[in-house]
Amino acid sequence: MSARITDPDQLKELLGIPFTPEQTACITAPPAPQVIVAGAGSGKTTVMAARVVWLVGTGQVAPEQVLGLTFTNKAAGELAERVRKALVKAGVTDPDVIDPDNPPGEPVISTYHAFAGRLLTEHGLRIGLEPTSRLLADATRYQLAARVLREAPGPYPALTRSFADLVSDLLNLDAELAEHLVRPEKLRAHDAELLLTLQAAKLTNADLRKVPEAAAARRELADLVVRYRAAKRERDLLDFGDQIALSAQLSAIPEVGRVLRDEFRVVLLDEYQDTSVAQRVLLAGLFGDGTGHPVTAVGDPCQAIYGWRGASVANLDDFPEHFAHADGHPATRQALSENRRSGGRLLDLANGLAEPLRAMHAGVEALRPAPGAERDGMVRCALLPTHAEEIDWIADSVAHLVNTGKAPGEIAVLCRTATDFAEIQGALVARDVPVEVVGLSGLLHLPEIADLVAVCEVLQDPGANASLVRLLSGPRWRIGPRDLALLGRRARTLVSHARVDGDDDPDRRLAEAVEGVDPAEVISLADALDTFLETPLDGDGDDDGLPFSPDARVRFARLATELRDLRRSLSDPLMDVLHRVLAVTGLEVELSASPHALAARRRETLSNFLDIAASFAAGDNEASLLAFLGFLRTAAQYEKGLDNALPGGENTVKVLTAHKSKGLEWDVVAVPGLVNGTFPSTQGREKWTAQAKVLPHELRGDTDTLPDVTSWDSRGLKAFQEAMKDHQHTEELRLGYVTFTRPRSLLLGSGHWWGPTQKKSRGPSDFLQALYDHCVAGHGEIEAWADEPAEDEENPALHRESADQLWPLPLDTAALTRRRAAAETVLAHLENLASHEDDHPAANHDPDVYDDPDWPPPPDDDEAFADDPQFADDPQDEDPEDWDSWTTDRPTPAIPH
Repeated sequence: MSARITDPDQLKELLGIPFTPEQTACITAPPAPQVIVAGAGSGKTTVMAARVVWLVGTGQVAPEQVLGLTFTNKAAGELAERVRKALVKAGVTDPDVIDPDNPPGEPVISTYHAFAGRLLTEHGLRIGLEPTSRLLADATRYQLAARVLREAPGPYPALTRSFADLVSDLLNLDAELAEHLVRPEKLRAHDAELLLTLQAAKLTNADLRKVPEAAAARRELADLVVRYRAAKRERDLLDFGDQIALSAQLSAIPEVGRVLRDEFRVVLLDEYQDTSVAQRVLLAGLFGDGTGHPVTAVGDPCQAIYGWRGASVANLDDFPEHFAHADGHPATRQALSENRRSGGRLLDLANGLAEPLRAMHAGVEALRPAPGAERDGMVRCALLPTHAEEIDWIADSVAHLVNTGKAPGEIAVLCRTATDFAEIQGALVARDVPVEVVGLSGLLHLPEIADLVAVCEVLQDPGANASLVRLLSGPRWRIGPRDLALLGRRARTLVSHARVDGDDDPDRRLAEAVEGVDPAEVISLADALDTFLETPLDGDGDDDGLPFSPDARVRFARLATELRDLRRSLSDPLMDVLHRVLAVTGLEVELSASPHALAARRRETLSNFLDIAASFAAGDNEASLLAFLGFLRTAAQYEKGLDNALPGGENTVKVLTAHKSKGLEWDVVAVPGLVNGTFPSTQGREKWTAQAKVLPHELRGDTDTLPDVTSWDSRGLKAFQEAMKDHQHTEELRLGYVTFTRPRSLLLGSGHWWGPTQKKSRGPSDFLQALYDHCVAGHGEIEAWADEPAEDEENPALHRESADQLWPLPLDTAALTRRRAAAETVLAHLENLASHEDDHPAANHDPDVYDDPDWPPPPDDDEAFADDPQFADDPQDEDPEDWDSWTTDRPTPAIPH
């Protein structure tokens, strides 16, 4: 190719970008392997696009000989667009001179998984893979895993979790085996040897006794993985893990590497710190391993926050050895450290947090602000007495910014978990601030979605006791604590082999019924509910004599009837089941009955959830409710960003988890929950010693970077757990670094002493203390800092609830009046239609409508209860809860497990 660009200054002029010396060095480096450690906001995408322009413009490669890989379709599209525009702007390609018969070449920009899929399509026959193989959609994955579980001959005595949990466990273990290129047979052999070793060990505590339980369950789960993979092969199906694992197998064939290196003379690898072991083996096999191929990898070890889903930061650290030059010396390591996003005072904070991380990884430099921005950026922090006051402080701060001219779309609230999403959303809507909850994991924490999922859980699993308790104590059925406890006692008596003792404590019995236990011995509240269909409502029948209130008996019977009817439709398509649940429970109607802005937002979130369900079902016409619940459990468990949902383009404040914020930026970022145990979190990564779905560290491809057990005694296991805590602290430090480098100009950080239900005070975490010290140094403002509570002080939230809060919660009388007026209007209209039935010609021609014995439909159950004299004297119903009380009073637990 002829050269159109001859020097870096010409490139700067053509693209109109004042590249820094660091950027220029990375862009103009010779076509040889190099790794660029790019700090947050340092312009890595700009550098990659400019490097393509430099290599093509100087005649070193043709555009179509460039391969760029990244993780998401959105990132691939943005990189492709950036490269395309840069090539046109630099005059390297001319979009106006296009020969339809010979179009100009373009770089190939793709995701890692799409590249692996292309590799299998072109070379899969080399390893016996048919080209007709199809990629599994999420719905088909969960559906097929559920089918394998149902058809497995068993027995599997060590697998004691619920069916939906086992579906997600099976897929999780299959994915980990694929990511680390471990065969199920090798895993089974490892755990068999471990079980033999543990037979001679003294298991002196509960944690030690969990190890053989987990190993036995993992062996059985590995057997199911074998069956699942066989089912995929029979149907010519592949999932993402299969794509990477089989492509890694292909990369070991020398001819495949030669073909790919000849086709792509230059390779760019984006976000390389997030690649898995299998992806590293694939890429090194094709373009590394001493070939000296011109591969440029870009990443930041300080932003490696996806270790929980298989990413290995060691890939970036070890790149120089994996992609060495042909003569054996390591690849070049370069750095980008000038941040052009955030003000200097914000970068000082981020640099302080990341200091331990820079010491751990080679080539990482402290971030520098752009010239002139050294004093820009502001931090405001607050430590409030209670969790409720903290939510109010965040909402008031955001509302003030919006009311004084800040666009809502330039503000984000980043939380460590989705637990507080509902309260944050409600507080912002109450202040007329437009808000959007991002991602499926966030939606599952909103009460209207949690209630819908709870109904589905009860329909699918009679042992879903926690979900049933949520429904019974909720705004529709309003069962009091005394009747709930009695229901737990009846459920226990139904288990013929249950241990009988003299303990008549109803609270303890209910708690035991809600706890997850062996499904073969489960105490099912749903089974107890069904007994009310068999006994007279007056309680005079031959039953266990438990003193249920008459009204509770009626409600139990009605709910049991409703659930029985709904279960008949479980074999219907997923969307039909969900819409039937909405219609029968009246949830959608109840939300529509309220004029409040919060109800409007909740209808939007319900629509978003149904869109996700429709997308799930679109990949498989036979997608079942069970498969969908397994999918939801995975999303709830891995709320760190498993789903690929991204913030929409609406001008709304975005509420999302810190994990999902990676790669995004806003002018203002608020970070609540900076309290001990929450952010940074003390809940470590799931340990293979206790969880069957987790691959033992010894078998992982990145085993050198992870702690492991050195001796099977209490001391050895405790040392392992402490090492895992240290490992977790490092991962939390990376997450904090990502979070605090998202804002351009303002960071709001807050915490509290008293949580909503905690008996012990929390207090500021290390992160909030760092913000406080930063502000004390003159780089921000401390808006509030509550004193530490006295040792004998009690949580005021608990005290206030016990003194002031009635149960069930008080009804919104205005909302009830509107509903009853609407109901009377509808009933009057139906009566009018019935009285003029003979006047309508269609009456004799549409029997499906006019002759239906169930038409007109009965009034909504909630209204029927309100008017039913049986409920008038219910002592537990003097102040019934209303759907509108969701806004302020109702706790919003996560999806039950």
